[in-house]
Amino acid sequence: MMWNDGWMWFGGIFGLLVLIGFILLVVWLVTRPWGASGTSDTGRTNALDIARERYAKGEISHEEFEKIKKNLSS
Repeated sequence: MMWNDGWMWFGGIFGLLVLIGFILLVVWLVTRPWGASGTSDTGRTNALDIARERYAKGEISHEEFEKIKKNLSS
């Protein structure tokens, strides 16, 4: 009789741990930030990187890029 009570407790505790683990997994998957490449990056890009990209695409001139770079460094 005592042996069966021990297994019943073990099964209950194990089931509770599995349930808690499942809930934590779901919470982690929902709150995980997804980057553009599927990494855990916050998805935010550095302002200087944006300026570099715009300069490389020809959207801004060299003078504009230098002005942005100077403003961001101060």
